[in-house]
Amino acid sequence: MTCEIHGKRPDAGWSLWFSACVQPLEYPELFSVQSAQGWLELGNFEESARELEKLGPELQHHPDVLEVRWEICARQKQWQAGSEVARDLIRLVPERPTGWLDLSYALHELQQTQEAWDHLFGVAGRFPKVPIISYNLACYACQLGKLWEAEQWLKRA
Repeated sequence: MTCEIHGKRPDAGWSLWFSACVQPLEYPELFSVQSAQGWLELGNFEESARELEKLGPELQHHPDVLEVRWEICARQKQWQAGSEVARDLIRLVPERPTGWLDLSYALHELQQTQEAWDHLFGVAGRFPKVPIISYNLACYACQLGKLWEAEQWLKRA
């Protein structure tokens, strides 16, 4: 894969290279993603997925597409598939909090709350202005019986 911005292949740290090269989606591709989101809001997961499939294979791993794909998984309670989508999102754009949040939520739903806590706690300092991270950490701490920590995270949220 060659970066459209830099015009060359990555030499090291491909996720940093990729995130620097991610271009915002433009029409008509953006319209497909927006349509997929609209179908999701209407509760039609199949149509939402079909909209994403209209995109070429080179865009199937665009972060905006992955975020919608995770939402499709979440609405259908397909947590294992959702965790895989979230891991892809983290690899591609680790500076976006959505991948980390999505992964931890999927892990929690898979009854892996300690792992959900570990993943989200490890990146909480990167996103101090994202209150849902603190809130989710409070929820996970409570589930894990860490009530004092849950209270601290809830105050922070």
